[in-house]
Amino acid sequence: MGYQTVFKRYEMKYLISEEEACALLAAMGDSMIPDRYPRATVRNVYYDTEDFRLIRASIERPIFKEKLRLRSYAQLGAQDCAFIELKRKYRHEVYKRRLPLPLCEAEGWLAHTKSPPAPTQIAEEIAYFLSFYQPLLPRVFLSYEREAYLLAGTDVRITLDRNILARTDGLSLSLPPGGTPLLPEGQVLMELKCGGGLPLPLVSHLSQGGIYKSRFSKYGEAYKRIIFETLHRK
Repeated sequence: MGYQTVFKRYEMKYLISEEEACALLAAMGDSMIPDRYPRATVRNVYYDTEDFRLIRASIERPIFKEKLRLRSYAQLGAQDCAFIELKRKYRHEVYKRRLPLPLCEAEGWLAHTKSPPAPTQIAEEIAYFLSFYQPLLPRVFLSYEREAYLLAGTDVRITLDRNILARTDGLSLSLPPGGTPLLPEGQVLMELKCGGGLPLPLVSHLSQGGIYKSRFSKYGEAYKRIIFETLHRK
């Protein structure tokens, strides 16, 4: 079924063009090693309160924010492994807890129709989150095509996300991706993830190419582009 995991890292996001993505890959050359899973269609169901408390707070850019999502890397059957992810950010540091469960058990626990899994530290943290923000509901299905690399000799992971789609119906990982595009055609969301500083060759390439950090949030963009406008048309 997989392992429970805890991540602590820094995450930096950049909105770049396809040309800039190709230039980065060429400039870094053989130091860009394909990740263990170099290409995947990432699927997420974001959970939030009825009034979207979590994402509305996140958009205000507080020093601390948190979110809960259900994630997979393929369309799932009821017994296939999904990941419940609790993601917190304090200032610039990101802390992520991941708990693997069969899809039917994960969806049932989050909907309070099934018993919680065996108690562990991560399960307890997720349970507290569920009780604190109750009731949480599936609110947005968000998918994208991900290309992932590791930078040789460092702990830096580089991901390139394309075809970012969001919808507010069909909120299950058992369904295929689809929805409203969140990026203009030809644009790529690049994320740099590391435990400390970035290596000088990468920093130099970004600086010389005029590539600067962005505050882009996939769920935040989905809320602003799809949900906020719908709420204010009512």
